[in-house]
Amino acid sequence: MIKPNNAPLRARAPLRLGFAGGGTDLSPFCDTHGGFIMNATVALYAYAHLTPRNDDQVLFEALEQNESFTHRATEQLPIDSTTLLHRGVYNRVVRDFNGGHPIPVTVRTTVDVPSGSGMGGSSALVVALLEAFRAHLALPLGEYDLARLAFSIEREDLKLSGGKQDQYAAAFGGFNFMEFHDQDRVIVNPLRLPTGVIRELEASLVLYYTGQSRSSAQIIETQREKVKIADQKSLSAMQQLKQEALDMKEALLTSDFDRIAATLRRGWEAKKATSSAISNTEIERILELALTQGAVAGKVSGAGGGGFLMILCPPERRQRVVDVLERQDGRLLPCKFTKEGALSWRSLGA
Repeated sequence: MIKPNNAPLRARAPLRLGFAGGGTDLSPFCDTHGGFIMNATVALYAYAHLTPRNDDQVLFEALEQNESFTHRATEQLPIDSTTLLHRGVYNRVVRDFNGGHPIPVTVRTTVDVPSGSGMGGSSALVVALLEAFRAHLALPLGEYDLARLAFSIEREDLKLSGGKQDQYAAAFGGFNFMEFHDQDRVIVNPLRLPTGVIRELEASLVLYYTGQSRSSAQIIETQREKVKIADQKSLSAMQQLKQEALDMKEALLTSDFDRIAATLRRGWEAKKATSSAISNTEIERILELALTQGAVAGKVSGAGGGGFLMILCPPERRQRVVDVLERQDGRLLPCKFTKEGALSWRSLGA
């Protein structure tokens, strides 16, 4: 058993925007055809605050969900929907890294965006939880290790639907072109973009939360079933999404704003072709409204059906788009990219 350091810890992992290729990281598509995704992390985070305890209890508080769970610190905690991710992470860490010995801790979490936002918040939270336990137990885990472990906990232990990109984005941070292959092989290729390109994107992007929290599970299962039955329209759309990820990578590396916009537009149309639940009348209304005010492209970040819209406009027209969207029912968030992935630090308090 590894002896833990008893100082309080904090950890965070960034959320991500999906620029292109979303959905191609899903099995069975990526197992058969390979998947490509271009994404980037933003300065919005999932946080985990871990404090060691001197008794034989665990206390989990998911403050973002207003959930709380207290239990005796056992080898394996019962799995239930309340604080589900916390229990899943705890059980795996105890089993795989602490010799089956319980870990009495208090863990409180927060997330900067609502659940179902389409920015990978749940997976970022799992990565943040793992990073807190990694630091607490001084575990030798790198970015790939954290991401693979987070994916295994979510998709295998807890049976939650989803792909692979969110865990890797949260662990690595930055602008990344990701490759997904069979046998769970993932390659993360960081992009070294000029500072001017990143600043131009920050000045060009508007993040609009629709107020519609959505569950991605049904959309994901629909996409998987269409791949399984070899639905040609869906497969063609998925191949198009994969190509758009390559095009987006090249557009970013060559600082081609027009190509970035065109790739976003094509990718959004291809995404909608994979499932009828990707978009809805409210999403289309907001995107059309933004376009009338000078935006040049837009799409949903994530599986679709709600959550955040990422809207691209020339910086000099951005304020017009912001002004009209501020009068709608949703809310706007600033877009600032971050190069940092998951990290942890010691708390200043006792």
